[in-house]
Amino acid sequence: MQVIPVIDLIGGVVVRARMGDRDAYRPIETPLSATPDPVDVVAGLLRLAAFPTLYVADLDAIRDRSDNFAAFARLRAAFPGLALWIDNGAADAAAVAATRAFGAPVLGSESQRDPSLVAATPEALLSLDFRSDAFQGPPELLARPELWPERIIVMTLHRVGGGAGPDLDRLAAIRALAGSRRLYAAGGVRDAADLAALKAAGAAGVLVASALHDGRLAGAQFG
Repeated sequence: MQVIPVIDLIGGVVVRARMGDRDAYRPIETPLSATPDPVDVVAGLLRLAAFPTLYVADLDAIRDRSDNFAAFARLRAAFPGLALWIDNGAADAAAVAATRAFGAPVLGSESQRDPSLVAATPEALLSLDFRSDAFQGPPELLARPELWPERIIVMTLHRVGGGAGPDLDRLAAIRALAGSRRLYAAGGVRDAADLAALKAAGAAGVLVASALHDGRLAGAQFG
């Protein structure tokens, strides 16, 4: 199972996620980096392990406030061998095309208006976003798994940065719909035991941030 570190960007710097309350996010303070600059933070993450993939959430773009394309370009230049998954609220073909210049587009369901974009972009990742039990996005997108691409992120937003543990029930529910698609869990990972539980539940990978910065995954296998 692949461990994929996450950085959340606001105003060109990395911020610390707190239970999905994006207005409360502040520049990250982490033992892995002296600054919240994204290049510094990613360099610190890569000192933990040779992660092949990084998930980047552009929270400015997701909230329609601005964008962090300059930060994407800096990351691409600093770490040319690192695969970037970029969630920047892309909701039309032009936005997807712009994102491809830096990495793989992540289509967050909370940002989608028309499920046809997902069906027309099979190379993208689809993030199925939930707050508590409420699906965030067009109901048709959740109801019609035949529209889904091969890689699915199961995102439980209120668990992000909250240390409540992964949403194994939600993962199982999506697994029942997803067939052979690869599922990636996001939100709530606390420690190596949670990684083991997700692997046993059939996750192909897991998105992690706080547990890496807090040292709670020290000694874990990041394969």
